[in-house]
Amino acid sequence: MARGSQAAKVGLFVALTGAAGYGIYRFVSPEIAGGSGYTVHAYIKDATGLATRSRVTIAGIPVGTLDSIKLENGEARLNVRVKPDVALYDNATLGKKSVSLLGESAIVLTPGTTDHVQLHDGDEIHIIVSETTPGQIMDEVKEIADSIRQVARQLAASIGTEQGGQNIKLILQNVADATDALNNTVRENREVIRETLKNVQAITQNANPQIAEILENVKVVTGAVREMMAASGQGKEGQKGEIRETLERLDQSSKSLQSALEHIDSVSGRIDRGEGTIGKLTKDDALVNEVQGVAEGVNDYVQGITRLQTIVGLRADYNFLANTIKSYVELRLQPTEDKYYVIELINDPRGLTTINDTTTDTTNPNLPAHYRTINTTTTDSFRFSLQFAKRMGPFTGRFGIKESTGGVGLDIHLLQDRFEIVNDLFGFSEQVDPRYRVYISYEFIKHLWIDGGVDFLFEPSLRDYFLGLQLRFNDEDLKTILPFSGGATAVTK
Repeated sequence: MARGSQAAKVGLFVALTGAAGYGIYRFVSPEIAGGSGYTVHAYIKDATGLATRSRVTIAGIPVGTLDSIKLENGEARLNVRVKPDVALYDNATLGKKSVSLLGESAIVLTPGTTDHVQLHDGDEIHIIVSETTPGQIMDEVKEIADSIRQVARQLAASIGTEQGGQNIKLILQNVADATDALNNTVRENREVIRETLKNVQAITQNANPQIAEILENVKVVTGAVREMMAASGQGKEGQKGEIRETLERLDQSSKSLQSALEHIDSVSGRIDRGEGTIGKLTKDDALVNEVQGVAEGVNDYVQGITRLQTIVGLRADYNFLANTIKSYVELRLQPTEDKYYVIELINDPRGLTTINDTTTDTTNPNLPAHYRTINTTTTDSFRFSLQFAKRMGPFTGRFGIKESTGGVGLDIHLLQDRFEIVNDLFGFSEQVDPRYRVYISYEFIKHLWIDGGVDFLFEPSLRDYFLGLQLRFNDEDLKTILPFSGGATAVTK
C-alpha cells in the first residue's frame, strides 16, 4: 500500500511539472506555441552564433524568433517570424549581435519609418547591418602588434648601439640648452609675452565667428577638390583625367596668351613709331582732324535720324454733292518741332484735269487767220503733293506741290494743337480761278481726327461740302526704311 501511494505521488509530481513547463513555455513565447505573426527573410554572409529559435529583438525587446536558417547561393537565408503587432517597413534593417562570450548571437531589427511601404508575410529585408566579429578584432590587434614590433626594431637599430646612445645624449644636451635659453628669454620678455597673449586672446575672442566660417568654407572647398580629384581618377586605362586635361589646356592657353602679348607688343611698337595706318592716324594731326570731322558728321547724321519724326496719316472724305469718297495717304517727315515735309498720295474720283492752251495761225479761208484753242483733259490718275511747312507760333505756312499743281497753305492750331483750321490754295492750271479749300479738323480721340469743310469755294458750279475721318500717328519703324530721312535732316539743319 505504501509503495502504491509513493508511485501515485511521483506520477502526480511528474504531471504537475509537465503542466507547469508547458504553461511557462506558452507564457514566455506564445507566438512560437501558437504559430501567430508573419515571416520575413533576409540574406547574410555569416550566420555564426545563430540557431533555430534564436531571439529577434528591437531596441532590446523580443519581438519574434528565428524560424529557420538555409544556405542559398553561398549566403545564409534567415526566416524570421515577427509578432503581428510589430510593423516593419521596406527601409527596415537586420543585423547580428553577440549576446554572450560563448558565441551565442541574436538578431537585431530596426522597424524603419512609416513613410515607406509596410512589409508583409514573405517579404525580404534588404538592408543588412554588419557586425564586427571577434575574429576581425583579433586580426586588427595582430596588425597593430606587427606595426609596434617594426617600430621597436627600428628604434633598436637606431639607438640600441653605442653611436645611437651618443647621438641621443647629444640630442638631450641640445634640448636642455635650448630649454634653458628659452627659459631665460621668457624671463626677460615676460611682460611683452603677457601683453602679446592678451592681444591674441582678444583677437581670437572677436574672430571666433569669422574663423568658424573660414574653416567651414575650407572644409567645403577641400570636399569639392576631393570629389573632383576622385572623379578625375575614374577614367579608363589609357585615358587622361579631367584635371590633367585641364592643366594641359591651361598650359596651352598660357602659351597662346604669351604669343598674343608678344604680338600686341610688336603692334603697339609699330603704332608708337607711326608705322601703318593706325600709326599714321595717331601721329598725323591733319588725318586725326579729318577723322574727327567725319565722326562729328556721322554723329550729327545719327542725331538727326534720332530726332526725326515720321507721322503717318490715313484719311477719307465724303463729298456730299458729288456723292464720292476721296482718300489720302500722308507722310510727314518732321526733323524739328517747327518744320516738316509733307508727302501725299490722293485718290480723287474727279480725276486729274489738265488744260492745254494752243494759239493757231492759219491761211485757211474757212477759218480765222489767228485763233486760240483751249483743251481740257481729265484722266483717272492719282494726285500727289510735296510741300515744305514752317510753323511760327499757332500758324503753319506751307508751299510746294498740292495735288499735282502748285499751291500754298496756311494752318491755324488751337486747343493745344487738337483743333486745326486748314486753308489750301492750289489748282492754278486747272481753272481760271484757283481752287480754294477750307476745313476744320478736331482730334476727338487720340490719333483719330474728324474734319469737315468746303472745296472749290471760288467756283459755285464745282463747290462741294465734305466730312471725313483721319488716323494720324507717329511710326518710329519708318526711320529704318527711309534712306533719305537723314539727308532731309541734314538739309534742314
